[in-house]
Amino acid sequence: MANASAGRPTLSQTFAAFAHTLDPATVPRHVRTRAKHLILDAVGIAFASHRNEFADVMLRGVKALREHGAVPVIGCSDTQTVRNAVLLNAALMHGLDYDDTHMKGIVHATAFCAPAALCVANEVGASGRAALTAYLVGMEVATRLGAAAKGGFHHAGYHPTGVLSHFSAALIAGRLYGLDFDQLAAAQGIAASTASGVQVFLEEGTWSKRLHPGWGGVGGITAARLAQAGFVAPSRPYEGRYGLFDSHLQQHAGEVDYTVASAGLGEVWETEQMAIKPYPVCHFLHSIAEAGADLAREAQIDLSRISRIRALLPEPVMPIVTEPLAAKRRPATNYEAKFSAQYVAAASLVRGRFGLAELEPDALANERILSLSARVECVADPDSSFPAYYSGGLIVDTDDGRQHQRYYRINKGAGERALSNEAIVAKYLENACWSISHARAEQVRDAVLALDELQTSELWAVLRAS
Repeated sequence: MANASAGRPTLSQTFAAFAHTLDPATVPRHVRTRAKHLILDAVGIAFASHRNEFADVMLRGVKALREHGAVPVIGCSDTQTVRNAVLLNAALMHGLDYDDTHMKGIVHATAFCAPAALCVANEVGASGRAALTAYLVGMEVATRLGAAAKGGFHHAGYHPTGVLSHFSAALIAGRLYGLDFDQLAAAQGIAASTASGVQVFLEEGTWSKRLHPGWGGVGGITAARLAQAGFVAPSRPYEGRYGLFDSHLQQHAGEVDYTVASAGLGEVWETEQMAIKPYPVCHFLHSIAEAGADLAREAQIDLSRISRIRALLPEPVMPIVTEPLAAKRRPATNYEAKFSAQYVAAASLVRGRFGLAELEPDALANERILSLSARVECVADPDSSFPAYYSGGLIVDTDDGRQHQRYYRINKGAGERALSNEAIVAKYLENACWSISHARAEQVRDAVLALDELQTSELWAVLRAS
């Protein structure tokens, strides 16, 4: 566990050099292919989000600012300023909590990297290849910063996505705006003063988390433009006294491993380690959702005979998904339900699955689910593989003396259980078709997967509302 050493480049300099010099031709084909599938996954979620109230509320709120621009928003006919477009697109991609996660960094990186790259590229008339390369710069920086913190952001009450998005967006925008090395370093210094994202939304299941990736995009784009204009910025935004780690991690700051933040940069692609969510809930609950669905299908448990239900969770995440108890047992909103171990366990057992339908009003009001939710006991998993994986499961006892259990050391969608590109396409189509026709969804799919062969404007022509 080492701090930055005197005489070595600062992290902001290391990241600036990476952003400034990355040659698209040096990025392996399989990395580019996976990156396009990650973006496709996020685009499908964005289309599905239009069925939710928050999307319309955010669109109305942004329109009330009376700011006019030419940058598109997925599924919309209106255009926005580049910063407002990033804010809206990111909220659509992240708003269902169905987007990808870097397991060690615990950060939803595509939700801010894709909007920043695609929107700024559209603003400056850049190619899809340039947008994809900028996206990869942001992904590699955010994932490494998150991994270096070792879960410390969550422990201190911060949402890593809300914090790290500012730095990645600054580098993405800076690369596309043509900033030089010194300006790219300065942009990160400026971003350190806007990076935030408190987790107070967990108390009531409110909407503020949905703003985090897009607000990071707003901050990062602003930082890039200020740096380009010559704004004088701190040179050690990460390592410095009162820098990112010292200020945000508080008593956990000493646990940061600075070497992780730059290890293998440009050679080892953390983008490939992004875990695609098979369930539209907090990633910490995926093993529980899978266990409930599998038990319902395979064990055919008579719900009326259940005498005890225990949900096994990584101990460090329990405050996030099990408290406050009353709200978790009977979530008032679908967003509250996404962070409730009790609800996810019960709904997956009752319905035999957990998808977007299990977050609809009829499911949230289902008394069979709610009565079962009130009986779920959440316990620390003694064999957890967290933070490498979000392991967990369910133990269900019935009054005939039998015990049924399912446990997963590696959550579905991660590591050796990663979703294939074909499975990502299937998930995309299911999500996108909540809002658009299958034929149009296929057209969007083909455009996203050909991103590096198109102009960004050509992609946006099919992402916008027809």
